[in-house]
Amino acid sequence: MFKKDLPVAPKQKLKSSVQRSLRNALLATYPLLTPYIDEILPKKASLESMKLPDRNTLYVLDSVPLFYQQDGAELLPHLKLVHRFPQAFPSIRIDRGAIRFVLSGATLMAPGLTSKGGRLPVDGGKPLEEGKEMEQGIVEDGRWSRELEKGEPVVIMAEGKEEACAVGTLVMGTKEVKEKGKGPVVEDAHYLGDGLWYLNA
Repeated sequence: MFKKDLPVAPKQKLKSSVQRSLRNALLATYPLLTPYIDEILPKKASLESMKLPDRNTLYVLDSVPLFYQQDGAELLPHLKLVHRFPQAFPSIRIDRGAIRFVLSGATLMAPGLTSKGGRLPVDGGKPLEEGKEMEQGIVEDGRWSRELEKGEPVVIMAEGKEEACAVGTLVMGTKEVKEKGKGPVVEDAHYLGDGLWYLNA
Protein backbone atom coordinates (compact mmCIF):
# COMPACT_ATOMS: atom_id res chain seq x y z
CA MET A 1 0.00 0.00 0.00
CA PHE A 2 2.85 2.41 0.81
CA LYS A 3 5.49 0.87 -1.49
CA LYS A 4 6.31 4.15 -3.23
CA ASP A 5 7.61 7.34 -1.67
CA LEU A 6 4.73 9.39 -0.35
CA PRO A 7 4.29 13.06 -1.17
CA VAL A 8 4.36 15.35 1.85
CA ALA A 9 0.87 16.76 2.16
CA PRO A 10 -0.27 19.79 4.16
CA LYS A 11 -1.21 19.01 7.75
CA GLN A 12 -4.50 19.97 9.28
CA LYS A 13 -4.93 20.68 12.98
CA LEU A 14 -7.67 18.60 14.56
CA LYS A 15 -10.36 19.99 16.85
CA SER A 16 -10.13 18.86 20.46
CA SER A 17 -13.42 16.92 20.09
CA VAL A 18 -11.92 14.95 17.17
CA GLN A 19 -8.74 14.36 19.18
CA ARG A 20 -10.82 13.02 22.08
CA SER A 21 -12.73 10.62 19.85
CA LEU A 22 -9.48 9.41 18.24
CA ARG A 23 -7.96 8.89 21.68
CA ASN A 24 -11.02 6.84 22.73
CA ALA A 25 -10.91 4.83 19.49
CA LEU A 26 -7.21 4.13 20.02
CA LEU A 27 -7.81 2.86 23.57
CA ALA A 28 -10.82 0.77 22.47
CA THR A 29 -8.71 -0.94 19.81
CA TYR A 30 -5.48 -1.15 21.84
CA PRO A 31 -6.45 -1.25 25.55
CA LEU A 32 -2.84 -2.06 26.51
CA LEU A 33 -1.90 1.51 25.51
CA THR A 34 -3.92 2.83 28.48
CA PRO A 35 -0.91 3.32 30.82
CA TYR A 36 0.94 5.28 28.08
CA ILE A 37 -1.88 7.28 26.49
CA ASP A 38 -0.96 10.57 28.18
CA GLU A 39 2.58 10.18 26.88
CA ILE A 40 1.38 9.35 23.35
CA LEU A 41 -1.48 11.86 23.17
CA PRO A 42 -1.19 14.44 25.95
CA LYS A 43 -4.52 16.13 26.67
CA LYS A 44 -3.25 19.55 25.57
CA ALA A 45 -1.49 18.17 22.50
CA SER A 46 -2.30 19.46 19.05
CA LEU A 47 -2.74 16.42 16.87
CA GLU A 48 -2.62 16.94 13.11
CA SER A 49 -3.85 14.86 10.20
CA MET A 50 -2.23 14.43 6.81
CA LYS A 51 -4.03 13.06 3.77
CA LEU A 52 -2.18 10.22 2.02
CA PRO A 53 -2.91 8.37 -1.23
CA ASP A 54 -5.55 5.60 -1.36
CA ARG A 55 -7.86 7.36 1.13
CA ASN A 56 -5.39 7.01 4.00
CA THR A 57 -4.98 9.55 6.77
CA LEU A 58 -1.85 9.81 8.92
CA TYR A 59 -2.12 11.30 12.42
CA VAL A 60 0.93 13.24 13.57
CA LEU A 61 1.93 14.91 16.84
CA ASP A 62 4.87 17.36 16.75
CA SER A 63 6.04 15.81 13.44
CA VAL A 64 6.01 12.31 15.01
CA PRO A 65 3.74 9.88 13.13
CA LEU A 66 1.47 8.01 15.56
CA PHE A 67 -1.15 6.06 13.61
CA TYR A 68 -2.96 5.92 10.30
CA GLN A 69 -6.37 4.95 9.04
CA GLN A 70 -7.70 3.87 5.65
CA ASP A 71 -11.14 5.09 4.69
CA GLY A 72 -12.42 5.31 8.28
CA ALA A 73 -11.42 1.72 9.16
CA GLU A 74 -9.54 0.69 12.35
CA LEU A 75 -6.68 2.91 13.49
CA LEU A 76 -3.35 1.20 12.79
CA PRO A 77 -0.19 2.17 14.67
CA HIS A 78 2.76 3.60 12.77
CA LEU A 79 5.80 1.35 13.27
CA LYS A 80 7.58 4.14 15.15
CA LEU A 81 4.79 4.00 17.77
CA VAL A 82 4.98 0.19 17.87
CA HIS A 83 8.75 0.38 18.47
CA ARG A 84 8.12 2.67 21.47
CA PHE A 85 5.43 0.44 23.05
CA PRO A 86 5.86 -3.06 21.55
CA GLN A 87 4.07 -4.84 24.40
CA ALA A 88 0.85 -2.88 23.75
CA PHE A 89 -0.09 -4.47 20.41
CA PRO A 90 -1.23 -8.01 19.53
CA SER A 91 1.53 -9.70 17.55
CA ILE A 92 2.47 -12.71 15.44
CA ARG A 93 5.97 -13.71 14.31
CA ILE A 94 7.24 -14.68 10.89
CA ASP A 95 10.16 -17.01 10.22
CA ARG A 96 13.46 -15.77 8.77
CA GLY A 97 12.49 -16.89 5.26
CA ALA A 98 9.44 -14.61 5.16
CA ILE A 99 11.25 -11.44 6.24
CA ARG A 100 12.48 -10.34 2.82
CA PHE A 101 9.02 -10.86 1.29
CA VAL A 102 7.24 -8.86 3.98
CA LEU A 103 9.86 -6.09 3.68
CA SER A 104 9.22 -5.86 -0.06
CA GLY A 105 5.49 -5.35 0.46
CA ALA A 106 4.33 -8.88 -0.38
CA THR A 107 1.21 -10.34 1.22
CA LEU A 108 2.09 -12.31 4.36
CA MET A 109 1.20 -15.95 3.71
CA ALA A 110 0.39 -18.61 6.34
CA PRO A 111 3.53 -20.79 5.85
CA GLY A 112 5.71 -17.93 7.17
CA LEU A 113 3.83 -18.22 10.48
CA THR A 114 3.23 -21.97 10.79
CA SER A 115 6.86 -23.02 10.24
CA LYS A 116 9.34 -23.69 13.04
CA GLY A 117 10.48 -20.03 13.28
CA GLY A 118 6.98 -18.57 13.12
CA ARG A 119 4.81 -17.81 16.14
CA LEU A 120 1.04 -17.73 16.28
CA PRO A 121 -0.97 -17.18 19.49
CA VAL A 122 -1.08 -19.96 22.08
CA ASP A 123 -3.42 -22.84 21.33
CA GLY A 124 -6.64 -22.64 23.29
CA GLY A 125 -6.13 -18.98 24.17
CA LYS A 126 -9.41 -17.61 25.50
CA PRO A 127 -11.20 -14.91 23.50
CA LEU A 128 -11.01 -11.38 24.84
CA GLU A 129 -13.47 -10.86 27.68
CA GLU A 130 -14.93 -7.46 28.43
CA GLY A 131 -13.24 -5.96 31.47
CA LYS A 132 -10.19 -8.25 31.11
CA GLU A 133 -8.54 -6.49 28.14
CA MET A 134 -5.46 -5.67 30.24
CA GLU A 135 -4.82 -9.37 30.90
CA GLN A 136 -3.72 -10.15 27.34
CA GLY A 137 -0.09 -10.05 26.23
CA ILE A 138 2.98 -12.03 25.23
CA VAL A 139 3.20 -15.33 27.09
CA GLU A 140 5.44 -18.35 26.70
CA ASP A 141 7.76 -18.58 23.72
CA GLY A 142 6.83 -15.16 22.33
CA ARG A 143 3.22 -16.12 21.62
CA TRP A 144 0.21 -13.83 22.12
CA SER A 145 -2.15 -14.98 24.87
CA ARG A 146 -5.31 -15.27 22.76
CA GLU A 147 -6.36 -16.10 19.22
CA LEU A 148 -6.70 -13.04 16.97
CA GLU A 149 -9.77 -12.58 14.78
CA LYS A 150 -10.09 -11.76 11.10
CA GLY A 151 -10.17 -7.97 10.69
CA GLU A 152 -8.10 -7.36 13.82
CA PRO A 153 -4.99 -5.15 13.59
CA VAL A 154 -1.74 -7.05 14.23
CA VAL A 155 1.95 -6.30 14.59
CA ILE A 156 4.36 -8.58 12.72
CA MET A 157 7.55 -9.51 14.52
CA ALA A 158 10.39 -11.41 12.82
CA GLU A 159 12.44 -14.40 13.94
CA GLY A 160 15.79 -13.27 15.34
CA LYS A 161 14.84 -9.57 15.37
CA GLU A 162 14.00 -7.36 18.35
CA GLU A 163 11.72 -4.82 16.70
CA ALA A 164 8.51 -5.22 14.71
CA CYS A 165 8.93 -5.23 10.94
CA ALA A 166 5.33 -4.59 9.83
CA VAL A 167 1.78 -3.84 10.92
CA GLY A 168 -1.48 -4.64 9.17
CA THR A 169 -4.93 -6.19 9.45
CA LEU A 170 -5.62 -9.91 9.54
CA VAL A 171 -7.55 -11.23 6.53
CA MET A 172 -7.73 -14.62 8.27
CA GLY A 173 -8.08 -15.36 11.99
CA THR A 174 -5.09 -17.03 13.67
CA LYS A 175 -7.07 -20.17 14.58
CA GLU A 176 -7.92 -20.62 10.89
CA VAL A 177 -4.27 -20.02 9.92
CA LYS A 178 -3.29 -22.96 12.17
CA GLU A 179 -6.00 -25.18 10.72
CA LYS A 180 -5.45 -24.36 7.02
CA GLY A 181 -1.72 -23.67 7.01
CA LYS A 182 -2.01 -21.80 3.71
CA GLY A 183 -3.43 -18.64 2.21
CA PRO A 184 -2.97 -14.91 2.79
CA VAL A 185 -2.88 -13.68 6.39
CA VAL A 186 -2.02 -9.96 6.14
CA GLU A 187 -2.30 -7.89 2.96
CA ASP A 188 -1.23 -4.28 2.42
CA ALA A 189 0.94 -4.06 5.53
CA HIS A 190 2.90 -0.96 6.52
CA TYR A 191 6.50 -2.23 6.78
CA LEU A 192 10.00 -1.02 7.64
CA GLY A 193 11.45 0.97 4.77
CA ASP A 194 8.17 1.68 2.96
CA GLY A 195 6.95 5.13 1.92
CA LEU A 196 5.11 5.65 5.23
CA TRP A 197 8.22 4.76 7.24
CA TYR A 198 10.33 7.34 5.40
CA LEU A 199 7.67 10.05 5.15
CA ASN A 200 8.89 13.25 6.77
CA ALA A 201 5.84 14.44 8.59
